[in-house]
Amino acid sequence: MFVNHKPYPKIRKMGIGIGGATLKPSTSSLNYLLFNPNPFSSSTRIGVRRSSVAHCSSASASIVTHNQSLSLGHSTRPDFPILHQEVNGRKLVYLDSAATSQKPSSVLKALLNYYEEYNSNVHRGIHFLSAKATDGYELARKKVATFINAKESSEIIFTRNATEAINLVAYSWGLSNIRAGDEIILTVAEHHSAIVPWQFVAQKTGAVLKFVSLTEEEVPDAMKLLELLSKKTKLVVVHHVSNVLASTLPIVDIVRSAHGVGAKVLVDACQSVPHMVVDVQSLDADFLVASSHKMCGPTGVGFLYGKEELLAAMPPFLGGGEMIADVYLDHSTYADPPSRFEAGTPAIGEAIGLGAAIDYLSEIGMQKIHEYEVELADYLYGKLAAVPKVRIYGPEPSQTVRRAALCSFNVENIHPTDIATFLDQQHGVAIRSGHHCAQPLHRHIGTNASARASLYFYNTKEDVDHFIEALDDTITFFNSFMSK
Repeated sequence: MFVNHKPYPKIRKMGIGIGGATLKPSTSSLNYLLFNPNPFSSSTRIGVRRSSVAHCSSASASIVTHNQSLSLGHSTRPDFPILHQEVNGRKLVYLDSAATSQKPSSVLKALLNYYEEYNSNVHRGIHFLSAKATDGYELARKKVATFINAKESSEIIFTRNATEAINLVAYSWGLSNIRAGDEIILTVAEHHSAIVPWQFVAQKTGAVLKFVSLTEEEVPDAMKLLELLSKKTKLVVVHHVSNVLASTLPIVDIVRSAHGVGAKVLVDACQSVPHMVVDVQSLDADFLVASSHKMCGPTGVGFLYGKEELLAAMPPFLGGGEMIADVYLDHSTYADPPSRFEAGTPAIGEAIGLGAAIDYLSEIGMQKIHEYEVELADYLYGKLAAVPKVRIYGPEPSQTVRRAALCSFNVENIHPTDIATFLDQQHGVAIRSGHHCAQPLHRHIGTNASARASLYFYNTKEDVDHFIEALDDTITFFNSFMSK
């Protein structure tokens, strides 16, 4: 078990976790490292953080002009200016897309264009700028609906993020429909955003939360979930793709069985919508949530998909402007969805940016993205599994098991935050460390933190190779202190 501690601001404050304790390198060892920057390999050195962005002349090139002989990662990288820079004197290798994706030039330009040319409030003005902003905002809603194949654009509610979207369902649908003794089924692998709101609902209503464990292959046990379904089940809350285990749940089967007992299903699709074709009509999910920032769009906006008849019956989540029909001193009447759930001025520019991100992804093709990422996922897993004393969480890929393009892992006797810090400061490799907003899952698999490398279509096999080389160097560095 690893010890919880805050990320280190500097490499000289690192500690090596062994047997629940944190060992600090000696002063003499640190001095040696500082004055001998290459003690283990030519790639190890202490550097001062610096960033020199190299703007590629082809950064705004359209997808259709990309060289078809290159991999998808190589052909799309020019569209992402942020990837062309040095971090700590090293070429940036960004492997943290499960936390947030980078943004192509077309999205950045869409945001700039909105604020430079037609910034105005939506739905509330008849002048030119307001009308253009409203058209852009509502067009973004239509783009989201088309992207996930919703029946109507009115089934798309813009929120701040997926977390707010889940809370909207919890407070509006949940508190109106769930009663004492009702059951809500989840898995131990859910993101905190899909657990905490339903804890609130259970506390307020007397409902019971039931959690599904993992199989021996470290996948949420879908068969056990189906066995838990009963007439008491009112809601099933599940992820589509795990942000830690890289596993995928059979949503169609879960939805069909849940509907068989009269239950509704909410799908956390934050790790699937950016990476594969997601069709809400085929899934038949009642609610589905996703975030813009994980799919090449801006931060500050996400969306809730809800079936039209369910949204129409739900009370407002927040009160204020835009969500009303009429306001009197003693009562108010409410607008139809989606306006009913979008109180106040929305994230207009961000929604328009999300629309631009969807244009970008659609031009590539989600199936093409998925196929490329499956190849990357297998390559990442194979390379990482070959590193001694590395423990990867989740299922092993096979002909029937397809992992998402991420690996959560630990290295024996080295804290994941130490690994992430060294990779960043010495090699310019950006990964994540911690519990990834999945503390119950980490406890279940016997640790309180892990390191995670997560890829997107703009990554390449060379990125993986660089990461593995840097990880080998990192392990060598920390093992040198343990051998003394």
